[in-house]
Amino acid sequence: MSLEESGHLSIEQFFIALALILIFSKIFGELAERIKQPSVLGELVAGVILGGSVLAVVPSVSGMAGYDTFHLLAEVGVAILLFEIGLETDLRDLIKVGLASTIVAIVGVVVPFALGFASIIAFEKYGLLGGIDPSLNMLIAITVGATLTATSVGITARVLSDMNRLQSGEAKIILGAAVIDDILGLIILGVVTGLIEASASGDGAGISTLNVGIIFVKAFGFLIVAIVVGNLISKKLFNLVEMMKVRGVLLLSALSFAFIFAFLASLVGLAPIVGAFAAGLVLANTHQFKSIERNLKPVSDFFTPIFFIMVGAAVDVSVFNPFVSKNIPILLIALILFIVAVIGKFVSGFAVFKKGISKSVVGVGMIPRGEVGLIFAQVGLTYGIFTSELFSAITVMVMLTTFVAPPLLKIMFAKSKDAAQESS
Repeated sequence: MSLEESGHLSIEQFFIALALILIFSKIFGELAERIKQPSVLGELVAGVILGGSVLAVVPSVSGMAGYDTFHLLAEVGVAILLFEIGLETDLRDLIKVGLASTIVAIVGVVVPFALGFASIIAFEKYGLLGGIDPSLNMLIAITVGATLTATSVGITARVLSDMNRLQSGEAKIILGAAVIDDILGLIILGVVTGLIEASASGDGAGISTLNVGIIFVKAFGFLIVAIVVGNLISKKLFNLVEMMKVRGVLLLSALSFAFIFAFLASLVGLAPIVGAFAAGLVLANTHQFKSIERNLKPVSDFFTPIFFIMVGAAVDVSVFNPFVSKNIPILLIALILFIVAVIGKFVSGFAVFKKGISKSVVGVGMIPRGEVGLIFAQVGLTYGIFTSELFSAITVMVMLTTFVAPPLLKIMFAKSKDAAQESS
């Protein structure tokens, strides 16, 4: 029996759905890696197959039996993912990345955001956003713009590593800029969720320059305060934890630390994952962080695929049938957003003025959106800002940028090598 046919989720259905999620995520993740693609793409495809528009064995929309249960597990998964990203981010490295990475990061956030924002305004003007509440247009434009800002550090680093280019000048600029992008992206996410919460509360705050500024200061301020206060208490706290003999105390203490920070972020009107990311940044400065990172892997391996499966499950594949006339607008939106996503990041490479650095390589290296882009998309869907059709278009855009960047990066590196040989 499909989940749509039952009024509630029995324990038997829960276990079989969970088993299918874990099995399919690893099978399709393995298949993706076999063809030199990140495993997250395989997990998304697995989610599409398991979701309501294909097999319907995983609850994909609100109202389906078990949706709230799996959505909650996915929320835990994405919090752990952001905690893990924070752990892998050394704030001291941001000081070392230099002006080039900083400029690339800023351009790589501002240009895609502006293009994404303008695209949604244009779609609304020409009637492509049919069926969407006009009062949400500004929030939709801001959220789509935010979705286009993040660069996937993991995907780009994996490709550069496979090519033995991690020590190249271009790689150092790309990875430095991508880390800054993540932090700027999380601040923007805080602003977006703050605006959504303010709009939903009906407090009359609305979307104004002043309100955006206030929420930006709140998001930035939360990160600063969380990092400063967290650093003051974390080292002594985890030195004490390290002295304890009970099994698993370090991992559970680290997770509790992340979940408390997530709770504090939600208290000030920000997305809980902003708090989880801040907790990771803090614990990255403790001498136990390697042990925490190692112990966290199995937990992350369990929960994180649930998030990506649920994202894939929410994609409505029927909207991509070009032979259905009502699908033409959403297909056009998906195509334009993909073009905007590529151009917006590619131009950031031309902000590099260092000699011997290929602007094209840097620009292409900034293209993949990966995990963080999907998190933005899921936030838009969860808060009711995106329709399922718009969410599907944005998810496909993220998948395409992730898919095209690796081969393009290899081509651009080859061209830059040929150009260097010709000039010599």
